[in-house]
Amino acid sequence: METSNGVPEQGRQKLAELRLILLNLHKALLDSERTAYEIGHGAIASPAAFLQLLIHDPTFQWLRPITTLIVQIDETLAAKKPPAVDRDFEQLIADMRALLSPSREEADFWKRYFAVVQRDPAVSLLHEKMEAAFSLR
Repeated sequence: METSNGVPEQGRQKLAELRLILLNLHKALLDSERTAYEIGHGAIASPAAFLQLLIHDPTFQWLRPITTLIVQIDETLAAKKPPAVDRDFEQLIADMRALLSPSREEADFWKRYFAVVQRDPAVSLLHEKMEAAFSLR
């Protein structure tokens, strides 16, 4: 099914649905990593200070692939001239699935991510929700 401007609606809709779960997962990861950081380093003074840590501190560098993927998804969904074929939406979904699954390409990300999944029940629940959404495809 296509929208009135010729954009495939099914792929766009699925990507938008997965994006919402991914955003919640990303927030849970940020919250979990912030808490872990504060246990070792003391309270982070402000949201601006936390943003600076996210940008510059190597402790948070492992989160960049998921942040980058969210930006790519947002740019695709907000594009004035969105993809004309589902394949473009499907590629972003495949990238999401690959990032959140064990793989050799993202071994460092996966090790850190899986440790947080094991440590934090909120992250674990959202990871399971994401896996369930992938399997519904």
